[in-house]
Amino acid sequence: MIKNLLFKYQEKRQLVIALIGALLGITFLISSVHYLHKINEYGEDSEILGKNTLILQKKVTSASTMGLTKTDFSEKEISKMKLEPFVEDVKPVISNNFRVWFETNDPYVPTFKSDVFIQAVSKEFLDVKSEKWHWKEGERFVPMIMPRDFLVMLNTFMNASGIPQVSDDLAMKLKFRLRISDGQKEEWVDTKIIGFTNEIASILVPENFMEYATKKFAQGDPGKITQIMVAGKEGEFGKLETYMNVHGLESKNSQVVVSRLKSIVGTLFAVILVISIVAVIASGLVLIQYMQLVLSHNKYEVRTLLRLGMHPKLISKTFFRYFLFVFLLVLTAGFGFFVLLKYFVDEIFQTGGIYMNEQISIMAFSSIFLTFIIFTLASYRTAKNEVFTLFNK
Repeated sequence: MIKNLLFKYQEKRQLVIALIGALLGITFLISSVHYLHKINEYGEDSEILGKNTLILQKKVTSASTMGLTKTDFSEKEISKMKLEPFVEDVKPVISNNFRVWFETNDPYVPTFKSDVFIQAVSKEFLDVKSEKWHWKEGERFVPMIMPRDFLVMLNTFMNASGIPQVSDDLAMKLKFRLRISDGQKEEWVDTKIIGFTNEIASILVPENFMEYATKKFAQGDPGKITQIMVAGKEGEFGKLETYMNVHGLESKNSQVVVSRLKSIVGTLFAVILVISIVAVIASGLVLIQYMQLVLSHNKYEVRTLLRLGMHPKLISKTFFRYFLFVFLLVLTAGFGFFVLLKYFVDEIFQTGGIYMNEQISIMAFSSIFLTFIIFTLASYRTAKNEVFTLFNK
């Protein structure tokens, strides 16, 4: 009865406009939050490097071939790069300057031997989900991260030898060993694979092992740094790429492509997110304004109900519940449109060769919950203040 008295004969045009704006805003808000989260996650399951991390080296030119320019990094250059506003951190990639021999050491596979190149990088730059990534002198096994190309070469050798090839899981169970030497003395160490990388062409070992081997078997200058790892700030890859071009730096193409993709698409969805937030806020304000308009048009009815003994809290709750129900319908419809839009957007990404986890992001649900809470508090406060203002007059 109270609802009919207060809402039945009200002009609905402003309400409809506000609901349409809220529906569009909420749909794009959920979509932008969802895809921003997915874009940031893209490639993380297959990358051994940390987020927004590139391995850089100086481009080899004719001048560097003739010895006129250097291709290694000085401590001054690394320190200067750390000061750039778009760079979070820079660390050197330590390479071996001693001989390293790799071979299988397992009774279940044939002997495979090869000279190899090993490197060590700072642990905080790696996205290695393993508690085995550590080593100290005296431990039996040295953990290593294997380049996937090396495993392909190993499988090619096994196939040519008429021996069954090994999967990733099997390779991580096999035993290998490294021989490190300086040409006069040598040492054998057992090693096991704990992960694979498509980003780095060398075998990775813990920094402690590289320090130990360098100290014991180093040949020549152990401090020469030819590669560095750079962690760029979120959404600022364009600045880092410009810096690379200006200073003659390069990185593996796949790393650049993924970082550029995440930066461009992330920026696009960030813009959509800002527009969506503005649209949701604007439509929410229009809904609040409509509530105030309805209360203004119903001053006589509200005052009559108050004089008849109805508590102002009951009247304010009537307004609050009405608009909360309306907003819940809009949220539900917005989520439905998001699911429909997500189907087509995922298809577009997959057609373009970008495969992301299709599960709805927890951030999308969080944005719905946060929007609902904010509107609930705003509408409750508005209804309460307006009714109590009439009550006190």
